[in-house]
Amino acid sequence: MQATLESRDNLLRGTFTLAGIAEAFIDPIIIVAVFYGSAAWHGERLLSPPYLVAGALAFSLTFPGNIGLHENVHSATRKVVKNWLLFVAIAGAFGYASGYFHYFPQTLLFNWATLPPLALIAAHAATRAVLPQWLARSNALRSAVVAGVNDVGLQLVQQFGSHPHLGTRVVGFFDDRPPERLPKTEGLPLLGRIEELADFVKRHHIDAVYLALPMATQPRILELLDQFKDTTASIYFVPDIFVTDLIQGRLDNLGGMAVVAVCETPFTGINHVVKRLSDIVLSVLILILLTPMLLAVAIGVKVSSPGPAIFRQKRYGLDGREIMVYKFRSMRVCENGGEIRQATRNDERVTRFGAFIRRTSLDELPQFINVLQGRMSIVGPRPHAVAHNEMYRKQIKGYMVRHKVKPGITGWAQVNGYRGETETVEKMRKRIEYDLDYLRNWSLGLDLRIIARTALLVVKDCNAY
Repeated sequence: MQATLESRDNLLRGTFTLAGIAEAFIDPIIIVAVFYGSAAWHGERLLSPPYLVAGALAFSLTFPGNIGLHENVHSATRKVVKNWLLFVAIAGAFGYASGYFHYFPQTLLFNWATLPPLALIAAHAATRAVLPQWLARSNALRSAVVAGVNDVGLQLVQQFGSHPHLGTRVVGFFDDRPPERLPKTEGLPLLGRIEELADFVKRHHIDAVYLALPMATQPRILELLDQFKDTTASIYFVPDIFVTDLIQGRLDNLGGMAVVAVCETPFTGINHVVKRLSDIVLSVLILILLTPMLLAVAIGVKVSSPGPAIFRQKRYGLDGREIMVYKFRSMRVCENGGEIRQATRNDERVTRFGAFIRRTSLDELPQFINVLQGRMSIVGPRPHAVAHNEMYRKQIKGYMVRHKVKPGITGWAQVNGYRGETETVEKMRKRIEYDLDYLRNWSLGLDLRIIARTALLVVKDCNAY
């Protein structure tokens, strides 16, 4: 049971990869599938209450699985058998004490007690064989570079090579020493000096940077981290060192080797699943309930001034990639170029009806379609126009880090008074501080709190115009 708890904690803080999802879901899905398969073989009613309850309990007791794909076959097999015996002991004690066993045929219980270990071992073996090939063929590999040609950096590269299910392709190394003074680099090129690293990451859209630098270079590491704040790369320390203000900082495990996440999205592992499911469910409900209002607003926009009802504008989305965001048009113009003027109080471009839908946030409703498309989230940093991003990223340190998550219809900054015009850099800086605070402290409870506060602000918000 302790192993299961440790695995659950690791999953909640782990990197969102296909391997992580597979490790979490294989065990509970196989165990529940064998149970229902046995029940179907015996002609039982699968949707009857006893079977539904037993399936739910089995899933909850075994989720997430704790068999790492990096483990060797013998170690994984021993762990499968040990975990299953522990599960049988716990479930058996509960079933016997409560009398719940009487709801099931004895042969079904026997099959369920003996078949899952074989099914689990086969499923893990199949995943180890298929997942790396699928990652390679689907171009789902993350690109990475390693700073530091030393024992730690070389060992890290060997781990990625030995465990292809991690889904990472190392592009090369960076080091300040001349090539003749460096050990062999596992066939990977030396791409440049450390001072060239941030620019290379930005130009080549590298997904992850692993800093395998000595602790003695702490001031240099701090300077390097500042340079990375204008990129969307995930940054990891391989040495065990915390020298900066962390964004979702945590320990990660790569094939049994510890690294430290310095700047990473909070939506990793099961958090990613929870966030996406909540977005889908809430967006569908809101769009269904507000369909009459959507039609009414669209008609109001069309009647109030000539032009389209829906205004589309390019914004920066997850990892700084451009997305198209939908809004009800509230102005007489549709600006989407290199220079975009923010809306101000008593802006002459805003129509009369546009002022109403901006004040009540009704102009934001089409963005729930963006949420269903996967471009946005209900809660997250508000997306800025591309032109504004390019301006502020040069003036505010850490500005681009807000793009480690999907932009939101509402956000932590907005419910704390930073909605509307940011006529000074200082106001934008405060907004970014709240955005980064959201990344550090995300939880589903915080999202629900922001949604509730947003609903109250719709009634009266002095910053809405």
